[in-house]
Amino acid sequence: LSRPPAVGEPARLTWIGHASWLLQLDGVSLVIDPILSESIGPGVKRFVPPAVNVGAGLPPIDAQLITHNHRDHLDLPSVRAVGSPVIAGLGLESFFLAKGLSCTELDWWGETRVGNVTIRFVPSQHWSRRGLNDSNATLWGGFIIEGSTARLYHSGDTAYFDGFSEIGQRSGPIDAALLPIGAYDPAWFMSKQHMNPEEAARAFTDLGAREFVAMHWGTFKLTDEPLDEPTARLAQEWQRRALDPASCHVLPIGGVLNVERRS
Repeated sequence: LSRPPAVGEPARLTWIGHASWLLQLDGVSLVIDPILSESIGPGVKRFVPPAVNVGAGLPPIDAQLITHNHRDHLDLPSVRAVGSPVIAGLGLESFFLAKGLSCTELDWWGETRVGNVTIRFVPSQHWSRRGLNDSNATLWGGFIIEGSTARLYHSGDTAYFDGFSEIGQRSGPIDAALLPIGAYDPAWFMSKQHMNPEEAARAFTDLGAREFVAMHWGTFKLTDEPLDEPTARLAQEWQRRALDPASCHVLPIGGVLNVERRS
């Protein structure tokens, strides 16, 4: 994992756990929502260790992409340990500057570049809060990461919403969509902010993406469903929709997927 793929080579995705990913493409190494800590709060410990860590398999990182400020996506000890510049939604620059980290803020549909890679912040159906009195004071979303051979999408946390179709239409063909399948029970509360596996499959079809990559399951016990239920429900829904089994990827922690655009 030390050397990122060069321009023209397939992109490489490595699942660190939960919503944390190492994305390497076009000579650039990125981490998204890095959670490398053993715990994200009292009583919320990892069930499996992260696939890589600083000084233990994680290569030099060019930028950290933070989808929103909830503690299972923005883990300050992890972000500080990585130490690389941050790309995040509006309102988060001052938070990171106060912690000694540079930050590029993006509005929805805003974009920036890291080397040869274009990074665009896109909407999601979610919310933000870090303290007691800052609900929705900073912007949440997902990322489109585009290089020479692949266009990748990380949704961040999101409920199912009509925006998936717009993201697919405005971004162009998505080669791999990293979508959450866990933290959905009880539905009366969680469906306003997270997707269940059936909704994730629907989002995949709305996006018009080529490859589905599951995330946000099996690492932390955040809600009521059993840790292994999301993948079973996803497999059932994939079969019910008669989708190509080869397009659905449920990686193990540390699993790697190479992605490139089909001509």
